[in-house]
Amino acid sequence: MKTQTHIATAIDSISPERLRIDESIKELLADVQILARILKYTVSELQSASIDEIIACIDESQIEIGKTSIEPGITNYGKVQRHSGEDTIQNEGTIYFDIRFPIYYGKDSIKIIINLEAQNRIHASELKYHLENRIIYYLSRLISSQKNVEFFNSDYDSIKKVYSIWICTNAGAQNDSINELCFVQRNIFGKEQSFIHIDKMQGVIITLRSGVGIAESRHKLIAMLEDLLSDMNASQKKELLEVKHDIKITTTLEGRISNMCNLSEYMLGNAIEKGMAQGMAQGMAQGMAQGMAQGMAQGIAEEMAHGIASLIKSLQKLGKDKDYILNEIMENYSISEDEAQKYL
Repeated sequence: MKTQTHIATAIDSISPERLRIDESIKELLADVQILARILKYTVSELQSASIDEIIACIDESQIEIGKTSIEPGITNYGKVQRHSGEDTIQNEGTIYFDIRFPIYYGKDSIKIIINLEAQNRIHASELKYHLENRIIYYLSRLISSQKNVEFFNSDYDSIKKVYSIWICTNAGAQNDSINELCFVQRNIFGKEQSFIHIDKMQGVIITLRSGVGIAESRHKLIAMLEDLLSDMNASQKKELLEVKHDIKITTTLEGRISNMCNLSEYMLGNAIEKGMAQGMAQGMAQGMAQGMAQGMAQGIAEEMAHGIASLIKSLQKLGKDKDYILNEIMENYSISEDEAQKYL
């Protein structure tokens, strides 16, 4: 009998609904409008370029979403002949890069390989490993998989630079940050030598916050990503991205936003129904009528409070005044002015 590994167990524990929303987030992050803004603030070669210039560096046809395996011997399988001496991993589920694509910049069209990952946890206590170790592994695979694809035999100078960029949510109310992981040279003894090609591997960790009432991040990229991945509805999100972040809402991007928001609302609705059902079941043990009333009331109240908080946050970011917001709450949730005032 095969041993159930940590990764296999984790995959088994993910619901189909959670997998669908994870896929929708990857699709959203893989839009060139979003990718260009992420690259501008994380890829040093592109920091002085405009958004339009960065978009021109991306070939949309080469963006792979969850298609390329990380495992040795499979990453470049199909492009070159697979060698029998490559490493294999027994009893381990195959895992894939979330998003992988090349960019070509400068007059010589220099190629860089980008890996972008979406991660909803960052702390070792939750992950059961330290994230930086996983990033090192991903960077190593991005390099080693270039063998017989980007370089042949001992032509190591043809290795392309790689970036592994991790967007981590739920990092706490104050922990918005961008950190870079890279090789550094340190002289231990004698004359210091100059090694100018040690920048081939760059890791970047972007931590985002979540929750109601957090102040807008002072960093432009983080502020955009927090709005992009927030729980506001699709129409609010599209208006905010277009007006505040100057993002062109193309037909493709609009569809990806709507898909993610619809899935989020579906999952929220399921959670509310589950909470109501649990409340009713608990109430039946104590008294059917009382339990049903409490369970339903609690679920509905929590849903309304969550929705109103999201509406207030998005309207505030759009610069709407208090009276406008008050009217929107009353109209959208059919409540009195006195009741609406409580949420402000």
